[in-house]
Amino acid sequence: MNRLLAIELQKIWKNKASRVLTSTYFILLTFIALIAAIKFDIGPIKFHLADEGIFNFPYIWHFNTYIAAILKFFLAVVIVSMMANEYSYGTLKQNLIDGLSKREFIESKFLTVVVFSGISTLFIFTISLILGLIFSSYTEISIIFSQMEYLLAYFVKLVGFFSFCLFLGIFVKKSAFALGFLLVWNIIEGIISGILTFKVFPDNHDTASNITQFLPLQSMSNLIIEPFSRLSIVKNIGTQIGVAGTKDYAVHWYSILIVLCWTAIFIFLSFKLLKKRDL
Repeated sequence: MNRLLAIELQKIWKNKASRVLTSTYFILLTFIALIAAIKFDIGPIKFHLADEGIFNFPYIWHFNTYIAAILKFFLAVVIVSMMANEYSYGTLKQNLIDGLSKREFIESKFLTVVVFSGISTLFIFTISLILGLIFSSYTEISIIFSQMEYLLAYFVKLVGFFSFCLFLGIFVKKSAFALGFLLVWNIIEGIISGILTFKVFPDNHDTASNITQFLPLQSMSNLIIEPFSRLSIVKNIGTQIGVAGTKDYAVHWYSILIVLCWTAIFIFLSFKLLKKRDL
């Protein structure tokens, strides 16, 4: 296992574009801390984002994992390129000639996906803990380490999304086309969701949501619901205009299970596709 992982990490490290994208991703994650510096002073209106409780425990786990998940596309490019380069540079064929089985090849890619996701999760945990200890109004141990399920959801979301990207890299072979397919698939899911919500079940949106939760990208999105409407300032505005917040922000076991099933499907299809394909 260590040998397989070492092979993949060496390939990524020797690729300049992959190094730059990976470094950019983790640098951007650290910029979450700069949100604390956002201030608006317009006459009598004074607004300091950090004072609105975004770095309070345990809300910070929800907020930071949601923001960090938006940046996952940087690593998605690395994952897709990692696979596409195997075809472009002929390293896939060479690895197989050197004795690496197709199963081991897929295992090495999946291990890389898991490691990237794990490092990213640990990174977000560290940043969030530091910011929380500095800015949070609540520093009791029981509060600090509550709602940690958002970190689990973040990890599962990254593993699922990167597994999808890995499959697309094998399926399409070219990184640009694979990323384009990812965009097209996102649009397709949006169209399906729109048709079910406004045409098929216009009077019962819950039924539409129950169906679309099984779509791959939507299932990943459902793991971490947007956190902004949880802020007190947003709730107060909603109350003043007569809009009551009824969102369910919890991380549900079935949402995690759906994404894990898609992850298994993507890895299985990647192996089957590689096994059938004449290299």
